[in-house]
Amino acid sequence: MSSSFPLKAPKEINAILTETLGEHAPSYATVKNWVALFKHGDFSTCVAPRPGRPKTVTTPKIIDQSRELTLEDRRISDKSIAEQLGVSRERVGSIILEDLDMRKFSAKWVPKCLNADQKRQRCQLSEQLFEFFSARSK
Repeated sequence: MSSSFPLKAPKEINAILTETLGEHAPSYATVKNWVALFKHGDFSTCVAPRPGRPKTVTTPKIIDQSRELTLEDRRISDKSIAEQLGVSRERVGSIILEDLDMRKFSAKWVPKCLNADQKRQRCQLSEQLFEFFSARSK
């Protein structure tokens, strides 16, 4: 390929981008790949489709349905959820672990971290139980 303009070296291009964009500049490896593509005539600026199956199952609707099922019955299995929603067990596991931020503990689905309201409710319940049993033991 013969170009009508001189092509700069990747290091030179990277230096210009770093000077211009600072910490938001692409890495040297990225610039080097771009230069290689340009040398072979690929001037496309569109993102090429990637191989593999897209994650079409992880939709807000499926996530909400998974949340409802786990909150209705904390002992529900991921297999049961998968059958009810018509998705794979692996996808259900991913949704529960990553999107709902829950884990299986003692055969129950529980939140990994409690929010402030849940912590407050648990403290109040603990105080009430303490007062109840303190009064009974007197």
